[in-house]
Amino acid sequence: MAERTSTGLLPVMLEPTPAVAMTLPAEVREKLAELELELSEGDITQKGYEKKRSKLLAPYIPQIQGVDPSLQIDNRIQTSSQAVLPVSKHNKSRANNARDERFRSDLHTEAVQAALAKYKERKMPMPSKRRSVLVQSSVEACTPPDTSSASEDEGSLRRQGRLPTSTPYQGHSHPAVEHWFNRVIQGSSTSSSASSTSSHPGGRSVTNTSTHIGLNANATATALADLMAHTQLDNHSAPPDVTGLSERSSIHVERPHLGSVRGVSRSYNHHTSVMETADGVPVNSRVSNKIQQLLNTLKRPKRPPLREFFVDDFEELLDVQQPDPNQPRPEGQQMSPLEGEALGIVTNWPPSLPAALQRWGTTHPKSPCLTSLDNAGKPVYTLTYGKLWTRSQKLAYTLLHKLSSRNEPLLMPGDRVALVFPNNDPVMFMVAFYGCLLAELVPVPIEVPLTRKDAGSQQIGFLLGSCGVTLALTTDACQKGLPKAQTGEVATFKGWPRLLWFVTDGKHVVKPPKDWHPQIREASNDIAYIEYKTSKEGSTMGVTVSHSAMLAHCQALTQACGYTEAETITNVLDFKREAGLWHGVLTSVMNRMHVISIPYSLMKVNPLSWIQKVHMYKARVAVVKSRDMHWSLLAQRDQRDISLSSLRMLIVADGANPWSISSCDAFLNVFQSRGLRPEVICPCASSSEAMTVAIRRPPEMGVPPPGKAVLSMSGLSHGVIRVDTEEKLSVLTVQDVGQVMSGALICVVRVEGTPYLCQTDEVGEICVSSASSGLAYYGLPGMTKNIFETIPVKSSRVPVSDRPFTRTSLLGFVGPDNLVFIVGKMEGLMVVSGRRHNADDVVATALAVEPMKFVYRGRIAVFSVSVLRDERVVVVAEQRPDSSEEDSFQWMSRVLQAIDSIHQVGVYCLALVPANTLPKTPLGGIHISETKQRFLEGALHPCNVLMCPHTCVTNLPKPRQKQPEVGPASMIVGNLVAGKRIAQACGRDLGQLEDNDQARKFLYIQDVLQWRAQATPDHPLFLVLNAKGTVASTATCLQLHKRAERVAASLMGRLNTGDHVALVYPPGIDLIATFYGCLYAGCVPVTVRPPHPQNLATTLPTVKMIVEVSKSVCILTTQAIMKLLKSKEATAAVDIKSWPAVLDTDDLPRKKNSHFYKPPTPEMLAYLDFSVSTTGILAGVKMSHAATGALCRSIKLQCELYPSRQIAICLDPYCGLGLALWCLCSVYSGHQSILVPPLELESNVSVWLTAVSQYKARVTFCSYSVMEMCTKGLGSQTEALRLRNVNLSCVRTCMVVAEERPRIALTQSFSKIFKDLGLSPRAVSTTFGCRVNVAICLQPNRLGKLGEQGTSGPDPTTVYVDMRALRHDRVRLVERGSPHSLPLMESGKILPGVKVIIANTETKGPLGDSHLGEVWVSSPHNATGYYTVYGEEALHADHFNTKLSFGDTQTVWARTGYLGFLRRTELTDASGERHDALYVVGSLDETLELRGMRYHPIDIETSVIRSHKSIAECAVFTWTNLLVVVVELEGSEQEALDLVALVTNVVLEEHYLIVGVVVVVDPGVIPINSRGEKQRMHLRDGFLADQLDPIYVAYNM
Repeated sequence: MAERTSTGLLPVMLEPTPAVAMTLPAEVREKLAELELELSEGDITQKGYEKKRSKLLAPYIPQIQGVDPSLQIDNRIQTSSQAVLPVSKHNKSRANNARDERFRSDLHTEAVQAALAKYKERKMPMPSKRRSVLVQSSVEACTPPDTSSASEDEGSLRRQGRLPTSTPYQGHSHPAVEHWFNRVIQGSSTSSSASSTSSHPGGRSVTNTSTHIGLNANATATALADLMAHTQLDNHSAPPDVTGLSERSSIHVERPHLGSVRGVSRSYNHHTSVMETADGVPVNSRVSNKIQQLLNTLKRPKRPPLREFFVDDFEELLDVQQPDPNQPRPEGQQMSPLEGEALGIVTNWPPSLPAALQRWGTTHPKSPCLTSLDNAGKPVYTLTYGKLWTRSQKLAYTLLHKLSSRNEPLLMPGDRVALVFPNNDPVMFMVAFYGCLLAELVPVPIEVPLTRKDAGSQQIGFLLGSCGVTLALTTDACQKGLPKAQTGEVATFKGWPRLLWFVTDGKHVVKPPKDWHPQIREASNDIAYIEYKTSKEGSTMGVTVSHSAMLAHCQALTQACGYTEAETITNVLDFKREAGLWHGVLTSVMNRMHVISIPYSLMKVNPLSWIQKVHMYKARVAVVKSRDMHWSLLAQRDQRDISLSSLRMLIVADGANPWSISSCDAFLNVFQSRGLRPEVICPCASSSEAMTVAIRRPPEMGVPPPGKAVLSMSGLSHGVIRVDTEEKLSVLTVQDVGQVMSGALICVVRVEGTPYLCQTDEVGEICVSSASSGLAYYGLPGMTKNIFETIPVKSSRVPVSDRPFTRTSLLGFVGPDNLVFIVGKMEGLMVVSGRRHNADDVVATALAVEPMKFVYRGRIAVFSVSVLRDERVVVVAEQRPDSSEEDSFQWMSRVLQAIDSIHQVGVYCLALVPANTLPKTPLGGIHISETKQRFLEGALHPCNVLMCPHTCVTNLPKPRQKQPEVGPASMIVGNLVAGKRIAQACGRDLGQLEDNDQARKFLYIQDVLQWRAQATPDHPLFLVLNAKGTVASTATCLQLHKRAERVAASLMGRLNTGDHVALVYPPGIDLIATFYGCLYAGCVPVTVRPPHPQNLATTLPTVKMIVEVSKSVCILTTQAIMKLLKSKEATAAVDIKSWPAVLDTDDLPRKKNSHFYKPPTPEMLAYLDFSVSTTGILAGVKMSHAATGALCRSIKLQCELYPSRQIAICLDPYCGLGLALWCLCSVYSGHQSILVPPLELESNVSVWLTAVSQYKARVTFCSYSVMEMCTKGLGSQTEALRLRNVNLSCVRTCMVVAEERPRIALTQSFSKIFKDLGLSPRAVSTTFGCRVNVAICLQPNRLGKLGEQGTSGPDPTTVYVDMRALRHDRVRLVERGSPHSLPLMESGKILPGVKVIIANTETKGPLGDSHLGEVWVSSPHNATGYYTVYGEEALHADHFNTKLSFGDTQTVWARTGYLGFLRRTELTDASGERHDALYVVGSLDETLELRGMRYHPIDIETSVIRSHKSIAECAVFTWTNLLVVVVELEGSEQEALDLVALVTNVVLEEHYLIVGVVVVVDPGVIPINSRGEKQRMHLRDGFLADQLDPIYVAYNM
């Protein structure tokens, strides 16, 4: 845990110093411990506990708040001199105050609680989750306590705190570097306390008030809490002032915080309150409550103030974060490179490592080299130097001479060989490693791949492939355990080359002949071994190490650690790489040391094992990680009889990690009483590339005492070192990692750009130049040059030295006494808005919030992802199986606040995953890059997610402000000046089209039917197919006329002329016949889709509503539907008593009418066309007889329909163009219609296309939903269809009927799939109609030669427009594939007699070409108006008769309610005119107005659907200015929460919008109308009324 005292995030614990030795009396401590116990066991309330505790402590608490500032200063001076006390004195004082561990167990969280409690209570809405998702799907949901901290980098068990002394420095402009350091020179390796500075009220300097542990934790916490409360101040554009220059700045952390995230209390979940919607409609639901809460939380988003609104044409400029002018900058001089002491020359050092092995193997064969242990901690085998020497020789001989392929030796010297050995078999590994060295082969040690899909194992495969590895050495047991293929051989792992596996156990190797001896050469620059290393992105590189570097490194380590012959050393680390390999396999052999190797599996069972072995073998040196120290603390209580007095060096391999310090300190506190001397703890810093960089020397070397630095975290985020002299919320305490290695030269360089030397008070990357660092990344010359051949330069651009340096990826600086300090690693560096944050520090803060209650310590991954051109912080933790939903949410919200206060960085996403589901590294740590990969792919499967884009994303483009109104006249003038024509277009002129159209003679469509019944009685008009593809019913002209007559006869006696009649029929001849029957009788037909028998509850109310709104006096239907309308189930859905008269027309008497009704004028109403718009509005339009005739004629001319033609129609017959094609066009034009009801496709998808092929239809119509069913259902069956002789080459035009923007992706995939069946790629085209005019565009295809009358015309054109410009109502054409491009397809050719113009939605003036505006239409077949029950025609009057405000002010237009633009193309139509293409962009009612811009839901939905394979469908809508995204999940519910982050990311990246709520639902929840259009408003209402039964609802903060 990063040593952090953010008071309020860490307990403040004050440690007594000799100056004021005020310790608590033993009896008080006893009582406190009892209280603590009572509280933990629930015998006392928190309140009672606090009361009793403060009473006990009252006499010992000095009144900090009341201390006179002058006293504080004296105190401060005293303490700074105090810091340099003689060693002995300090140690004495420490010995007396042995700690009572129980007593401070909870202080850790206490201050956190206080601080967070003072956050102003702002409720954050808790995500809602379906119960089934709560059942955690983890294989091993319960984890034993000792594996719970399975991370490589572990923090401390408890945090002992104190206020270290600090040396405030004022006055001078360039303080010397010592003043930036808080040096605690106490002669101890690390001080006995773990923690760091803390904050007191009022921003005074820290004083080392020597009260005992945490007496004033409450006072301090309160102070912090006040400070937190102050953070609700106004928004400032500047980042928080963290320079500590002014008194004010310590209180003004200028970031408004999220309110206390207490989560939603339990009772609250069931409580619903009435809340008004934006339109003032009361909504009573839990969802809207939560949205209101979310809005309250977001009332004060962190957003820099808008300086000025941009009126720029298209560029939506992302806000670039301006650097804060007050941010701290480095002030020291340029650092000078630091040289380690010279490498001492030792006469008897061997010339190479194999030579050392030969020497000890022959002169001391009985000396123990390595002892391996089993999982019970018992020694299994001790390898002697003699055995190691002989066994390595045998292996070397076998590898070189006994392995061959095709009589060629398999291996040549210099070849690479993989070493695959488990972590519990160091003996075999050591033999194999030295066997390879003796054979002059290059060992590549890697991890044992356990499954075919191990985290990172694919990358290891790439490494082996690039190294040309063909042979892998392993043990017998390991080989048996590897996954096998069917043949019994080891399976080939994903991404791995083909390997030969060779088992190195005794029976497989042969003894070399007497005359064979391995060649022992002097160390050269040839490669000795390759160590694998994983980069931040997860790729694996091989670091090559030469023989000479390997030897030089062993020599340098021997000198630095003072190794002597035959010492005993315990090694807990992985012996295959890094420190475990360097100390436990290489340097040990050079010095004939005895290594006790502790396997990871034993540490998991018994974390104390390494300490027991140190005691048992009297080991002088132990090599561990801070995790191992932490684990042993957890288990040490029952161990009394162990002593660590034999240790002269405890090497902490990850001492460079900022949180190792707390482990070191806590470990020392506990084990000092067992003989551990403080000065033996030796942290070190290393990297795979540079090997050991620095190590703290053992005390006998006479080195300066260790140092500590208490650094301002905010300074570090700007890359500057500042000792925290003023109280800040956040500091980082780091310990030194000792001195530079012997013979090395190090310098610190800037992280980005040219490697300039840093200033002395600047953090940079440490670079090393030494004989003992790696050579290169194998096979990667470019990266090698960047990392291994860096040339650091001074500010004058002069190189520092003529030797190249190696970058270590360690971030740090050189402190006083030339001690090296590390504050982070490049792997964990996250640069957010220009400030640097270290992943490990963020982990530490997260752990400091109620640690271990909800998540496993050490199972937290922190990384950054790039979203919208900045890094965003993501925190992923494993949740304990027993923590409740609400507790976890509360913990998450507090972590957000904690990280926000301490690091001044917002967390973009915090996710909790079930226990044991994060990918692990081989030794149990979290595999960060793999976790990040899974997060980005949506494969993490979290069980809880909290996204905070509102808080973090501060670089959105500024909202657009509408420009001052430009009048319509100036628009026209502007267009003329710019040379743009007014955007208007028209179809062919009806007057000039002379055709032999007999039907034109008749004013009324019913007259045409009577004429056809006489003229061509047996001509087939209709043919209806069923799901089997067989003919269900047919009708000739005469048959249709006769059936219509019967209907008319039964109506005429009962109804008056002009009465409205609802026709509730399934698609078929009955519907068409009754339609004409009504016209014959002078009634007005209203076609209504029948209710769905399985879904009466939702479909019947719509039927009822249409019947009522249309004022129908009678319902005509079939017997089956009639029963349904009056059934018991129907009563539940509607009031069945209020139905008008219902007549069934199944068995009508054969009556003949003498006369039919003749309308007095064609302007009279013919029929009503009702349809539910996508925005959920039921709109009925009136169609007059004149309009009906004009519509039929226009379609006939456009599609060239004659009696000899057959067209196939797969549409619903109830409204719009579907109704016209079913009921009107065949009668008018006389062609035969093959009718395929879309419902039949549900039981047989291929019925429509089979019919088209069977009847050789040249023209066919369908809807998008039909096209989608065919694409999804038949995509894989084209071969089967071809065998059934389905051939679509007859199709000239396949038109999709729609009232929306053409769906390019769907039409293209349809064309592509059915191309194999002969469908011409040019055949598919789109149509466009709307409520005011059901057919504006139809695109009949023209495969005819140009100039052939009527048929020829240009193909539909596709253009690419800039989506960002579109949001500003502008059209800007771009190249295909350019960023933000959106393909738009022409909506079809404008019908004859139709005129179209594009008008400004607000000024109603005409617009120029390529401007986005509303499409207005003028044509003889426009509908005459809306027919609504409430008589609200006034509201919509201008939809049907509106005039331009300027220009041609005479023509009467109808407003379509759709946005689009016209563009004159280069193509010509039949008459030689240039073709004007109409592009429909979307419905005006559907558009979302967000941030001053206009968004089309379909664009956002398209992005969202692309973001994850399991998103089947998506719909978006806004609610109180929040964007709500509903996604249908096609997959397991586990994946539901993966979608939240992906959806948020993609919408931010592509649309610059922040998603407010993400709702994950089951497939099929998003309502879709008969035309296949989404009913977004229905969905919205369902969501707000809490009717969707969502799998998960996430409220983004």
